[in-house]
Amino acid sequence: MRSKTSDTGPAGDLRRAINHTGYYPEVVSDGVFSAVGGEEMVAFYLHHEPTFDRDEVRRHLTVAVHTTSRLVLAHTDEHPGDDLLPDPYTSTSTEAVSLSAIRSVVVTRMIANPTSGPSSAAEAVMTIGWGGVGRIDLEPAGCEDPDCDADHGYTGVVAGDDFSLRVSAAADGGEAVARLLGFAEALSALTRGA
Repeated sequence: MRSKTSDTGPAGDLRRAINHTGYYPEVVSDGVFSAVGGEEMVAFYLHHEPTFDRDEVRRHLTVAVHTTSRLVLAHTDEHPGDDLLPDPYTSTSTEAVSLSAIRSVVVTRMIANPTSGPSSAAEAVMTIGWGGVGRIDLEPAGCEDPDCDADHGYTGVVAGDDFSLRVSAAADGGEAVARLLGFAEALSALTRGA
């Protein structure tokens, strides 16, 4: 097992990537590596994005770490201060999910000009489901009779939506999209026997 202070392998790469963002690197590293707990890292993905709140822009950092036994997700946000904490502050939330609990890894790739042959994805969305959060999309049900005014109830879809991340080449760069697809591939391999 690697030390959480290791500067080699994925742990060192993650530490350097966090430092490179310049977004409260000590705070983010402390939250992420505390949640990882010194466990060996297999892969990671880091996504730095702005969030818009009325007329303010705040930053948000998501770090997903695939360890030998868990998926660790960390989200760090900055806040301007409020009634409880008047000074600006950050909040870091972490969640650890056993790899055996992961039920699905959904990957959507958007390819521009597909008739031109294979090309790099312009955008990718990765959604990971383990049953912790579900989403229900309902709409009024109907029938094919245009004169029918009966109440047919509702129809809908129940979908697992525990974690979703969207990355685009236009906003984040082509390398970020490729890294997300690589991370998703590593997680997808774990669902083979599930």
